[in-house]
Amino acid sequence: MTAFGSRLRAAMDTRGPLCAGIDPHAALLAAWGLPDSLEGLERFSLAAAEALGPEVAAVKPQSAFFERFGSRGVAVLEEVIRTCREAGALVVLDVKRGDIGSTAQGYADGYLDPSSPIAADAITASPFLGFGSLAPMLDTARKHDAGVFVLALTSNPEGASVQRAIGPDGRSVAAGVLDALREANAGSGPLGSFGAVVGATIDPPGDDVDLAIGGPLLVPGIGAQGGTADDVRRIFDGVLDTVLPSSSREILGAGPDPAALRAAARQAAAEFAALVG
Repeated sequence: MTAFGSRLRAAMDTRGPLCAGIDPHAALLAAWGLPDSLEGLERFSLAAAEALGPEVAAVKPQSAFFERFGSRGVAVLEEVIRTCREAGALVVLDVKRGDIGSTAQGYADGYLDPSSPIAADAITASPFLGFGSLAPMLDTARKHDAGVFVLALTSNPEGASVQRAIGPDGRSVAAGVLDALREANAGSGPLGSFGAVVGATIDPPGDDVDLAIGGPLLVPGIGAQGGTADDVRRIFDGVLDTVLPSSSREILGAGPDPAALRAAARQAAAEFAALVG
């Protein structure tokens, strides 16, 4: 298996820089004329996976919207992951896990070991128990050529109280997370396998923040959450070639027609590819 960063670089170059979210929350199910039930979840999620999997570089299912239906919902998530990967898309499973020791290792084995039925190409993770707490996830990702996207600067207003807090060294917590990712990616190419999550609608990141981490930058908040191509250009100038914009509701709102979903994804990918080109 080729390292996740190399696979992502190839996918972004051939399919365009876009990560399409699959977020089957109740409002979207209703918009598609589906019930907020296990049946609705399955019909929505597999239709999105079948339409978007052959089109985009990456797909990002939000685990919470599957977990709310219990084990049968997780079984649907497993099928979504399989469908997308078979169609050629990389799967970034949005779980935002963060823990310590054997528990962190358990999450890593569940989501990144290919012998697991729910294994994905990469996961999202929270570093706010200390970046070192993520070592089992990073080590497991290295072992299996998977990836980890670590929360750094998120768009939600509550995040700033932690992420922009100043540590004893006079630098922000986010700056320290980005430094640790840069170190983890050292020597990797053409793109490291350890990325940062940086929102498309954040305030200016600050002079101590360097977004050039040698790995991908997963950028949620595009479309319905207010993020635009101009925002991406403003925040990520100088590292645009590493940006993987993520759009969920804006694309999913074009459904349930598969052709409309594919067209929305192509349009978004082309828009962001133009920023790099």
